[in-house]
Amino acid sequence: MSSSRPDPRALPVPSGRISRLARFGSLASGVAGNVALQGARQLAQGRRPTMSELILTPANVARLAEELARMRGAAMKMGQLLSMDAGEMLPPELAAILARLRADAHYMPPQQLRSVLTAAWGPDWQRRFRSFNVRPIAAASIGQVHRAMTKDGEDLAIKVQYPGVRRSIDSDVDNVAALLRLSGLVPKGLDVAAMLAEAKRQLHEEADYGREGRCLARFGALLAESPDFCVPRLHEALTTPDVLAMSHVAGQPVEDLAEAPQDLRDRVMTLLIGLMFRELFDFGLMQTDPNFANYRHDAATGQVVLLDFGATRDIDPGMADGYRRLLRAGLAGDLPASEAEMRALGFLSDAVPPDLRALMMRMFEISMEPLRAPIFDFGANDMALRLRDLGMEIGERREIHHLPPVETFYIQRKFGGMYLLASRLRARVAIRDLIYPHINDGLNEVTSGSA
Repeated sequence: MSSSRPDPRALPVPSGRISRLARFGSLASGVAGNVALQGARQLAQGRRPTMSELILTPANVARLAEELARMRGAAMKMGQLLSMDAGEMLPPELAAILARLRADAHYMPPQQLRSVLTAAWGPDWQRRFRSFNVRPIAAASIGQVHRAMTKDGEDLAIKVQYPGVRRSIDSDVDNVAALLRLSGLVPKGLDVAAMLAEAKRQLHEEADYGREGRCLARFGALLAESPDFCVPRLHEALTTPDVLAMSHVAGQPVEDLAEAPQDLRDRVMTLLIGLMFRELFDFGLMQTDPNFANYRHDAATGQVVLLDFGATRDIDPGMADGYRRLLRAGLAGDLPASEAEMRALGFLSDAVPPDLRALMMRMFEISMEPLRAPIFDFGANDMALRLRDLGMEIGERREIHHLPPVETFYIQRKFGGMYLLASRLRARVAIRDLIYPHINDGLNEVTSGSA
């Protein structure tokens, strides 16, 4: 779809509570008008559409995507998460429209940018730089990135947060949640309060660039001896809660490798999937936002460049052990043990009806296919379609009153993001070989005979 990538332009970020609330009000009014019009048309044709059918039209989703892209901040971030986490479960035309939110966002005009930098660095901040390009090299939901050269000749990437982001997080999350409830996507009776509270907590963490800088430094230290990866170096003196300064690292977007030689695509995805398992089982620290823009490839060095550590989370050792046991049971094809470990991790409970538990276990079995294959070809399988069909079948049921622990959502988002990226690159990866070192010693004997 040609309109799936908007044309980024300089638009002021609405930073006040009243101005952001007004934009949500305008959005809701526009959607309501479309609903009334479509409803009248379909009733005239003798149809009785559901509210979700009237709301989730391409026109309404396009309006939503454009408005969230204008607002940026937590509102746009929530839309990005929805497009990544539910994209495979939505009709293709709606998923394509929501994918706009994963493209470059609009950016701040120079005057607004200078105001933010003056507040962070003081009125004489320009004296620190030999050059500072006011046109960003990238713009996303919470901030935009600029190229700059210090007086000492350091080539830096400077991430500048949009004004008012932290102040608007709670209200933005509540307003997006209200739109989701209105759409009918949230099952009736499902208590999402804990999920919303966690979304707010995570977004407050992502909006703290001082915290992100510390996570950047932690990952840099963990991968310092890994020649296949490059992590930018933190410039601590210029970093504040609203500005993150780091070394500028060369590289092309990893998505651009879609037409690269097969062996290069395979190598890059083998590295990224292997790193994901190291994050979960070895580091106890995971970057949980697998947005494609967070990965680049440096053709000159062959390194995979890692960016954006705002969504980094510590992984509880007990959670990692639970995933280790679940994967061990899944690789062994032991369904009773797999279901027991799904319950232990909180994916299943007695609140889920037996027939839905069976559907969820079918989804788990399908998700294990890449790990069981000697080499899994992400470009030649229908796994995503089968999962989507099952997910839509489960989503049609409205009596689900169970949510897994919030921490599992972040891990599952990372798993899903790696699958989507590997599918985009049509990579072939020996995932089974990557997971073995992280499972106990007896696993090879248990699974090798069933391959």
